[in-house]
Amino acid sequence: MAYLQEKFCLPVLLLVTCTDRSTEGWASGPFTCEVRGWTTHSTHPLVLSPDNVPMITDRRTAARNLAMATFSAITHSKNPKATAILEALFGALRETDPLTAVYFSGLLEIGLGDTPARQTWRKLMGFTNFFPGRGTLLEETFLEGEARGEARGEAKAILRFLEARGISVPEEARDRIASCTDLDLLNHWLDRTPHVKSVDDLFAEDPEATVDHGGA
Repeated sequence: MAYLQEKFCLPVLLLVTCTDRSTEGWASGPFTCEVRGWTTHSTHPLVLSPDNVPMITDRRTAARNLAMATFSAITHSKNPKATAILEALFGALRETDPLTAVYFSGLLEIGLGDTPARQTWRKLMGFTNFFPGRGTLLEETFLEGEARGEARGEAKAILRFLEARGISVPEEARDRIASCTDLDLLNHWLDRTPHVKSVDDLFAEDPEATVDHGGA
């Protein structure tokens, strides 16, 4: 938190969401860093739980405060009224602009975690926000449809980084990088870009070059 505040010159709040009272009691802290009795840093998270977040089951109420409605759905995801909360938020998001709807629906899907409420939400919503690595509905379709565009961005980043470091990139190597659509391989090259001394070093021991031909 101290790092983020120093880096962005903005106040930082640690927000925790949970679905039960015991977790709320622990997560409220404070969490202190101290040396020989002297406190150098103390963190006091803001915890949202079923005890302090209302159940919002009315669409118009949800529409007035989409963020609170989203946190209501997350914190009460284990409540028998969870479906009513989700339906109210679903109705509210249908009336807002697409970007806002995509953002809050994706945030909610992540917050619901591996719960039955998440499956209910996935049935209600045919779209959600793209949060890499979280397995949301949009991510599952987005990655396949947008992989080429992302690959082009990765390739451009590699080439610009090499040029900025003064490393010569022959036309053949430039074409190899620019035409690659394997994101894993491109990320591998990008990770190596700051450390290589030549473009040949970039391609050394490529994952694609490692082939198991079986035993002799």
